[in-house]
Amino acid sequence: MIDVPLSVLDVAPVAASGSSAEALRHTAALAVRAEELGYRRFWVAEHHNTPWVASSAPAVLIAHLLASTSTIRVGSGGVQLPNHAPLAVAEQFGTLEALHAGRVDLGLGRTSGTDQVTALALRRTSAEAFPQELDDLVGYFTGRENRMRITAVPGLGNMPKLWLLGSSGFSAQLAGKLGLPFSFAHHFSAANTLPALAVYRQSFRPSEYLDKPYAIVSVNTICADTDERAEYLAGPAMLSYLRILTGRATVLPSPEEAAQYPYTPQELEMARSRFEGQALGSPETVARQLAELRERTGADELMLTTQVYDIEDRIRSFELIAK
Repeated sequence: MIDVPLSVLDVAPVAASGSSAEALRHTAALAVRAEELGYRRFWVAEHHNTPWVASSAPAVLIAHLLASTSTIRVGSGGVQLPNHAPLAVAEQFGTLEALHAGRVDLGLGRTSGTDQVTALALRRTSAEAFPQELDDLVGYFTGRENRMRITAVPGLGNMPKLWLLGSSGFSAQLAGKLGLPFSFAHHFSAANTLPALAVYRQSFRPSEYLDKPYAIVSVNTICADTDERAEYLAGPAMLSYLRILTGRATVLPSPEEAAQYPYTPQELEMARSRFEGQALGSPETVARQLAELRERTGADELMLTTQVYDIEDRIRSFELIAK
């Protein structure tokens, strides 16, 4: 039994047989079903120049997801702040909060979410400027930036719930010092999970946002009727991960293509590392793995990210876990 809330992180994966438009429709369908199943929140990530990921404009996608649902919290996991002017983020998410008060999460990351060349095309500032830009953003929501004669409309007075996201200790420490909730990317940085959470809790100071630490741990999760079926469905994610590592990123391959790929022993080891310390298998297996992760990390909430080829299998995974 998993005794903490469960949530969803989605990247609108683009399948080889589909399109970006279809991927976005599938994400909306998943959000609707996640709400019906009782998941607490539904976040979408910001990625750029990634052929198999359609979530490059989270504020736009979040607006659609909020309009398609009625109770589930919806937000960013996350907006990569160095890519955006804090004023623009305050205006965008202030608009979302004004329209859907109490349902919007603004998760913030300090990287570009892409490769170096694309980052140069996007980036306004470096990751080192993140603390100052975060302070500016909060100022726009609260009105403190009026000292510059700038008012974020409708950001002023419409601040969504803020989260800091991270895959190392930097954002963990900053979230702790500011008294903000923290979400750790265990799904691609498992080795850093426990050290970062320890830094977050040790550095935490009570604030107007929180009186005690609150940590989400995000985890790769694929659940199917049997362990064997789950491993088969995991094939596209593993092959896609290998192609990213070797500079050959493509749309998400089919399970059949992934099963037929001629892995070298070294490639197979790299691909399988995608699910080390994650959750993959039958309902019983996944329940045990998630419970063990919760026990190890002390997470207050687990956020599941499921990258499989067919939307039916993606939805089925969340249905099995909800049971």
